[in-house]
Amino acid sequence: MNLKILLPDKVLLEEEVGRITAEAENGYFTLLPRHIDFVAALVPGIFSYVTPAGEESFLALDDGILVKQGDRVYVSASRAVPGDNLEYLEELVESELKVLGENEKKSRAVMSRLEVDTLRRFSRLGGERS
Repeated sequence: MNLKILLPDKVLLEEEVGRITAEAENGYFTLLPRHIDFVAALVPGIFSYVTPAGEESFLALDDGILVKQGDRVYVSASRAVPGDNLEYLEELVESELKVLGENEKKSRAVMSRLEVDTLRRFSRLGGERS
């Protein structure tokens, strides 16, 4: 499979791989070359891949999307940090990527409340005109 990892400002990686393991909301999954075409929303976690020579590599990966189409796998994420030290990568995911995700959720909740409040005010204005 040809794995291509895309970040907002660059292509982080393009490499032939024999196996990919990633994490979605419902848990970890593994893709092998003959896996059916597949799309998954990735959560912050450890992403790994194995080259045809058997070398395993790791990334700390932020929220993203994985698309497998034929023999190509595309991963688009806002942040990814490669590394060989799994302990360091796990700490990075816990301390930075998941915290950013929580802050983003809080921001989205605030924006939703603002939108609902704005809609209520508009509906009240419309009701006064009748």
